[in-house]
Amino acid sequence: MARTDTNRSGEMDVFVRVVDLGGFTAAANSLRQTPSGVSKLVSRLETRLGTRLVNRTTRKLQLTEEGQAFYQRAQRILADIDEAEREAASCVPRGHLTVNSNIPFGMLHVMPLLPRFMREHPDITVDIVLTDTLVDLMQARADVAIRAGPLGASRLIARKLGTSRMAVVAAPSYLARHGMPATLADLAAGHLCVGFVSSRTGEVMPLEFIDGQAIKLISLGSRVTVNNSDTMTDLCRLGFGLIQAPRYRLAQDLAEGRLVEILQDHPPSPTPLSAVYPQNRHTAARLRVFLDWATEIFAKARL
Repeated sequence: MARTDTNRSGEMDVFVRVVDLGGFTAAANSLRQTPSGVSKLVSRLETRLGTRLVNRTTRKLQLTEEGQAFYQRAQRILADIDEAEREAASCVPRGHLTVNSNIPFGMLHVMPLLPRFMREHPDITVDIVLTDTLVDLMQARADVAIRAGPLGASRLIARKLGTSRMAVVAAPSYLARHGMPATLADLAAGHLCVGFVSSRTGEVMPLEFIDGQAIKLISLGSRVTVNNSDTMTDLCRLGFGLIQAPRYRLAQDLAEGRLVEILQDHPPSPTPLSAVYPQNRHTAARLRVFLDWATEIFAKARL
């Protein structure tokens, strides 16, 4: 069995050069090595394989039957390696890309813009994975994730895409029962929220407001909790309580009167949007062009 530390492709390359150039001296000159060094390497290769590849004479080099078979196979293997390296180093982005995003952002912003990206990069195939659960990119084998909100400590690399404006809203039926809060203090007078459980902390997220120069977090009681943003919005429409969500998700509900924005003088601070991806010394071309495209597109979007 071959040793795991043997440079087999390197051995093949030397052996093929010896055959192509007709001798150890010519191969050594092309490799900037000594003829004795090249000869010893071929001898070690023969010892490892347990067969003679070359019959050495004073006048010329002759391949054995095993040497001829090994030479032909080595040529093909080295050609495949060269082709693989050229393809990997190609400046043309190609291959498969797996993109993870939360459901509402993916549906409202990634999916509608995806056709443009696919037209610009016809050699890339894309798998869009939408979930409100915080996934481990390595376990999920995802290339990149688009995430909203502050990022915790991580070994992932993050690129900022922009920010998303937030709003706190309620259904008219809820406000008819509980009243329209005029101040932050009014929230303590019996108001409820639809509890959204963070996939990061496992806890119900508080509502966030800007109070002067400070950010104020307010935790309200809730009769129902969820871990899915679409379900959270559905329950809000049904009058179960207040929710805080990105304005781009709420725009149609607000325009058509199904939801009402409250406390507009104390809006939540904008939420950062980031693309995160695993650290790698060499970022694949397909990921680089996606990151550049996402940065350009979402920087211009009014979120």
